[in-house]
Amino acid sequence: MNKELEIDRKLYYFNTKDRYSVYDFSNVLLELIQKNIRTKRQIVFLCIGSDRATGDCLGPIVGYKLEKLQQHNIILYGTLEKPVHAKNLHDTIDYINQYHHNALVIAVDASLGKSAHIGYITVGEGSLLPGAGVDKDLPPVGDIFITGIVNFSGMLDHMLLQTTRLNVVMILADYICKGVNYCFYKLNRR
Repeated sequence: MNKELEIDRKLYYFNTKDRYSVYDFSNVLLELIQKNIRTKRQIVFLCIGSDRATGDCLGPIVGYKLEKLQQHNIILYGTLEKPVHAKNLHDTIDYINQYHHNALVIAVDASLGKSAHIGYITVGEGSLLPGAGVDKDLPPVGDIFITGIVNFSGMLDHMLLQTTRLNVVMILADYICKGVNYCFYKLNRR
């Protein structure tokens, strides 16, 4: 497991090619949830992205897969059927704040990074800035964030999202869902 300090908070990197790193991912996520959850505080997963660009569909695919795991009592926004994207993010955040007051929000989104980190998952405490990789001005969201690095950052980032391999996105989505499932299995046993 690679750890890196960023802006006085820990950012954890997990290589999806490392067969057992999903357990490390699950343990870190569990640790962050336990640190941030209060008595009977709801857990909301906010899966951000669009199903119209391969590189941006990680969030909706994760949401689609998490929808199948309803035994964990999570509240979910952002699926393939009802994606949360730049055009409806503000309204979704307002809705969450109104109807899930004081919820622990776990934001999931695709990101761009170094070419050596394509296929890595990052997890951290605090908000993420959706759309930052493609110069969109969107509000920060989440108490905990999970991102999947789908492609490298460089010139013409909008084009990179259009040419991202679906295989990379699916590997990241499967990894995140497997880790979340294992995390909540352990959380519910306590």
